Amino acid sequence: MRLFLEHSMRICKKMEERNKLKGRIHSIESFGTVDGPGVRFVVFFQGCPMRCQYCHNPDTWSLSGGMEMTAEEILEKYDRNKSFYKKGGLTTTGGEALLQLPFLIDLYEKAKKRGIHTCLDTSGIVYSERRKEEFERLFRVTDLVLLDIKHSMPEGHLKLTGQKQNAVIDFAKALEEEKIPMIIRHVVVPGITDSKEELETLGKLIGGFKNLVGLEVLPYHTMGRAKYKNLGIEYPLEGVPDMDKNEAKRAREIILRAIQEKRKN
Repeated sequence: MRLFLEHSMRICKKMEERNKLKGRIHSIESFGTVDGPGVRFVVFFQGCPMRCQYCHNPDTWSLSGGMEMTAEEILEKYDRNKSFYKKGGLTTTGGEALLQLPFLIDLYEKAKKRGIHTCLDTSGIVYSERRKEEFERLFRVTDLVLLDIKHSMPEGHLKLTGQKQNAVIDFAKALEEEKIPMIIRHVVVPGITDSKEELETLGKLIGGFKNLVGLEVLPYHTMGRAKYKNLGIEYPLEGVPDMDKNEAKRAREIILRAIQEKRKN
């Protein structure tokens, strides 16, 4: 009888492990300093529906890649260096973390039980009112969102990413409704997202959001070109130079002025 019980317990344990929610993870960065406040434990999710022309992580596109991990396994890795994250926390990025929404919710709920600050870096592209209850559950355990707005204009967004802009704006509105602090990120690419019109349109687009707490303007770089070559993929922006950092600062000033104008009116 004892052997039978031990055997049964082993089977139950294996079944429990198989039934645990797992996510597809591309990689993990233990000491991130650019994806949210403080020192961050950054989890890169596998899979993305967008094909941004300037993407420097094309190896994260496929949902079949990466490694399978449970929330517990991820948080165990977090705990190994948790003393470094006292003023930081956990950031999920990608790929697109929202593409694995049930797993992301599970990870954040478990993280919040441990008192961990959660930050979501996302394009918001998979947001849908049809999944409102799921997103509301996520919002309850999300402390900060870094929202990447790829292009301020619908036509430019579609051309640059292969996806329509509507879901991104709807996601930003949902964040405002839930009073979740939002930092806007925008990559300035020479000849694509650096025109005065595009930048001013972005400022007017985001200036009305009451939950806007920050703006990060990131200069385009070509460091991801080697990945495309290794994967046998044509680099979409071949010949486009890196964005000068001073030009990126100028772009940020234009956006900020447009935000101020929007808030005056």
